Amino acid sequence: MKNFLFTAVLAMIVIAANAQTIKPGVGLNFANVSNVSDVKANGNTGWQVGGSIAFGNKFYFEPGIFFQSKSADFKSDDINDFDELKAQFSGFRVPVAVGLNIIGNDDSTIALRVFGGGSGYFITNTSDDLKNIDVNKAQWGVFAGAGLDFWILFLDLSYEWSVTDIQQDVTQIDFGKTNGLFATAGLRINLSK
Repeated sequence: MKNFLFTAVLAMIVIAANAQTIKPGVGLNFANVSNVSDVKANGNTGWQVGGSIAFGNKFYFEPGIFFQSKSADFKSDDINDFDELKAQFSGFRVPVAVGLNIIGNDDSTIALRVFGGGSGYFITNTSDDLKNIDVNKAQWGVFAGAGLDFWILFLDLSYEWSVTDIQQDVTQIDFGKTNGLFATAGLRINLSK
């Protein structure tokens, strides 16, 4: 895991040297857990901090890396030895987006974008409530969203659908998948001028 993260950060630095726009940002994420029988799941608000780099003009490519924290609460009255669990995760989310500038472009004062892609979430830490559960340390998802650029600022909103279950073994209790809404705001540092 550490080797992968080191390689990802190193690759981002090399890629950033050729980027047109660097976008550091912070934001909130709102977890939503897929419906699972016998378990009531409630997603909570989390946060993320990191950045992305963009290449292109009308069509663009944008990889990123964010340190993210998210959580969910699980309750069940129907399963023996299971009352309540507070699941907290933190780790690195690596989204890779392909987008289209609908109004404006990377050089415009105001631009409206749509984008979509895939992401990996690499968990580095979990709450004590998860110590007896084999959590998938790498979780994969697909996302779609829209962004608004204004001068040197940006706001991105996206929704992600997870394709990986929270835990590895779903035979006893299936906690489902964590989907989520992401809101990220930050700066656009244009390097192409």
